[in-house]
Amino acid sequence: MYVLTKATGIPEELYQRTYAFCTRLLTLPAPYCTVALDCAIRLKTEMTVPGTLYQRLVIAEQNLESELYPYQERVFLFVDPELVSPSVCSALLLELEAAQEQQTPEACMRHIVAHALEAALGQACWAGALQKKLQNSPRHALVRYFHAVVTAVEQTACEPNPNREGLLEQLEEIYRSVLGPVAASRGRCGGDHVQERPPSIPLPSPYITFHLWTDKEQLWKELVLFLRPRSQLRLSVDLEALDLQGLAPDRRLARVSVLSTDSGIERDLPTGTDELPDAPSPELERVGLQRKGGIKKRAWPPYILMPSSWDGPPGLHRRTGWPSGDGELLPGVSRLHTARVLVLGDDRMLGRLAQAYHSLRKRDTQKFCLTPRLSLQLYYIPVMAPKKLVAPMNSELGELAAFLGCADPWYERTVNTLCPAIHKLAEMPPNLGTSRTVDPFILDVITYYVRMGTQPIYFQIYTVKILFSDQSQDPTEDIFLTELKVKIQDSKFPKDGSTPRRRGVAEGPGAELSICYQKDLLSHRTREVTLSLRATELVLKTLPANDTEVPGSTHCPPTAAHVTDRTCLNVSVTEVVKSSNLAGRSFSTVTNNFRTANIQIQSQDQRLLTLLLDKDSQRTFRDVVRLEVTPCPEPCSGAQKSKAPWPGLQKEVERTTAKPKPLQMPINTFSGIIQ
Repeated sequence: MYVLTKATGIPEELYQRTYAFCTRLLTLPAPYCTVALDCAIRLKTEMTVPGTLYQRLVIAEQNLESELYPYQERVFLFVDPELVSPSVCSALLLELEAAQEQQTPEACMRHIVAHALEAALGQACWAGALQKKLQNSPRHALVRYFHAVVTAVEQTACEPNPNREGLLEQLEEIYRSVLGPVAASRGRCGGDHVQERPPSIPLPSPYITFHLWTDKEQLWKELVLFLRPRSQLRLSVDLEALDLQGLAPDRRLARVSVLSTDSGIERDLPTGTDELPDAPSPELERVGLQRKGGIKKRAWPPYILMPSSWDGPPGLHRRTGWPSGDGELLPGVSRLHTARVLVLGDDRMLGRLAQAYHSLRKRDTQKFCLTPRLSLQLYYIPVMAPKKLVAPMNSELGELAAFLGCADPWYERTVNTLCPAIHKLAEMPPNLGTSRTVDPFILDVITYYVRMGTQPIYFQIYTVKILFSDQSQDPTEDIFLTELKVKIQDSKFPKDGSTPRRRGVAEGPGAELSICYQKDLLSHRTREVTLSLRATELVLKTLPANDTEVPGSTHCPPTAAHVTDRTCLNVSVTEVVKSSNLAGRSFSTVTNNFRTANIQIQSQDQRLLTLLLDKDSQRTFRDVVRLEVTPCPEPCSGAQKSKAPWPGLQKEVERTTAKPKPLQMPINTFSGIIQ
């Protein structure tokens, strides 16, 4: 598809063979049929209206203004300076700046016009003369050619039965207006230019913005700035204006109500009159508009309201595969914007991204809806520290990258192998020659990944509720994506008279813990299990454990075949076993593994616990006595109880209330999970 989008002059027979091959793949299971359907739709569009894929891709990625195709895309590249070295950041910035200098809006419009004319006219197009003429055209003429080509292509593509002959007539007229009648007729009749090789038309890389990760609210702010039209940039001055808690009481809520005096059978006449008024007077319209109570409707201030033009023309809706809310569009609202968020780092960076994703979805339920207006797609490129390069994907901080590589072999060969190359390019001295050319190797891989990585893999986010030993400290709640590690502290919390020391309990390593979890049975029922043991460490992982390997597979620690393993926790408990012999008492450790979706852990003696979320030292909680881990629910999944109109139906309504949907974070790959 990458070649078919960029190239021109591809024979019709090759299109037909490729399209027939994709249709035969539709009988295969997912993800093959999903990828084949997407490719077949694109091929059908390109066969009917040549040049459509290239034109739409460049317009969206470069944010060119077009009324007929108003979609906009942007790639947000987030790098945490604490996890990625400055040399890697400098190498990325150097490639991005070099690409942006060559991809001006005028150059992109020239590429679109030239590509559309060459794809439609074929051998009748004098490619060399056309590109030279467009290169020397003034901006106002270039903009006119651009809009004429976009109008012709888009109007034909939107027709139920596209008329290709009519499209060719329109493009030939544009071609003659660019080159002139004499040169255009020369190109149709042939000449010396036929022997020349036509210059290739490049496919510009997408518009990428570079960001240093500072806090979890940065993602929300950047997405809001992306949604703001170019003519309204007041929000960039103070993004905190989005916090509606700080608005004045008289501007926070408004009530819009209309009182109807029509009986529904015959229009009610005003009292004392025999004829209908020509137009409703302002006095009659104000009658009954003062009402208290009822459901209050939130009205946004003028400088915060999203303009009505964002809704876009009817019918322009993006097809997305997001579950649990991301694919549910607001009535009459079109998703004209696509934000491709690409993060570089290790599992710690993904944990911070999960925090930002959870905060974004939670704020959507409290403020104006952002995700229904925006197609949000997440991408991940693992970048480990240089000392981890011996086995980067098998290190402790690269478990999720190893899972993605095992689930999608093309992700393993394309993205996971990029980590060593990034460090090698970052260590190379910059090119100080006169040509100032930069080899965009990293940028080319990023471009290929964000364009062709369309199949997401979903990862469950878990919530942990933490209770501290200090009674004055309020309980807290946090989320994690890959791992939660529980360690035993050396210190103890102060004794009280209600917890006497039990007889027969010998002091040893670890702490006495009470663990309560739900065990899944073969009958798809759950059974609650409670046990007490002495342990030194607990590790809760969301990815499949090593015991779920495919038989005969040695290169992939977590297999992707067990899809259900991603919806449960793999708990590893390091238990202390006491034994007695002639030399006295001795202690040894044994590791116990089990799986569950919910678990509660509490310290029975005075030992305190330390929690480490997603292997991130900045997300450490100390002096913990109790924790509870459950799947994180979708913030807008209707967890509230419904109110019944009659008291007798209250219990029945509560029983039929839908279970909250779990919140899952998607990460895009090329094929998704191959079963």
